[in-house]
Amino acid sequence: MYFFRKRDPNRPTNINIKIMHIINATAIIVFVAGILWKLIDWILLK
Repeated sequence: MYFFRKRDPNRPTNINIKIMHIINATAIIVFVAGILWKLIDWILLK
């Protein structure tokens, strides 16, 4: 599997890939926070 591979030391680091992962993680966190907020709003604040 791809997730369990060791890092290739010969592969150059790319700052664009790191930035893309940070943006994706931020988007996922904001999305989950929005879903949780809507669930709390719907359940508790009827």
